[in-house]
Amino acid sequence: MKVRLLFLALLLLLGACKGENMRPLPYLSETPVRSFKAPQKVLEDGKDYYARLKTTKGDILLDLLEKEAPNTVNSFVFLALHRFFEGVVWHRVIPGFVTQTGDPTGTGRGGPGYSFGLEIAPGLAFDREGMVGMARTQDPNSNGSQFFITLAPTPHLTGQYTLFAKVVEGMEVVRRLAPTEGPGATGERDKILSVEILVKE
Repeated sequence: MKVRLLFLALLLLLGACKGENMRPLPYLSETPVRSFKAPQKVLEDGKDYYARLKTTKGDILLDLLEKEAPNTVNSFVFLALHRFFEGVVWHRVIPGFVTQTGDPTGTGRGGPGYSFGLEIAPGLAFDREGMVGMARTQDPNSNGSQFFITLAPTPHLTGQYTLFAKVVEGMEVVRRLAPTEGPGATGERDKILSVEILVKE
């Protein structure tokens, strides 16, 4: 009997951890805003932030690493709350490597109107699929709005790109995004429909 009660208690604990009492933050704009001079501070100290990406293939839930990459997460949340990512395509999807989005022009050359530098946290690595990093040019201070999700371990990216989130739900959705390169590419490009920012209470 004690074993059964302990098992039930464990299930309840796991259920509470997974779901979470997550509160959605209200948007700061009614329509997408595509250009800014700089991001305002929107993160509150001590809060645990998540992002739900609704895409044409399904939902992806990200655990944002606000402690390890505070400037990057603040920028991402700021843009999401202004609906920056709505309608933006996944312009680069390479099977076995990464899926990339966040460019409102869909060309791989666009951004939010500002840029910022790398945030490299010790102990974080692109060592498995589902790691989320900021895309940039060869300039380490060129982070903006573009980001990628790994489809496999990519250790050569560790220390070179800011890792600011992890996929915690919906990795199967990431894998289904239409490839833009390789034999499976058909010209189809999936889109982000919305990004909802959640705070875990």
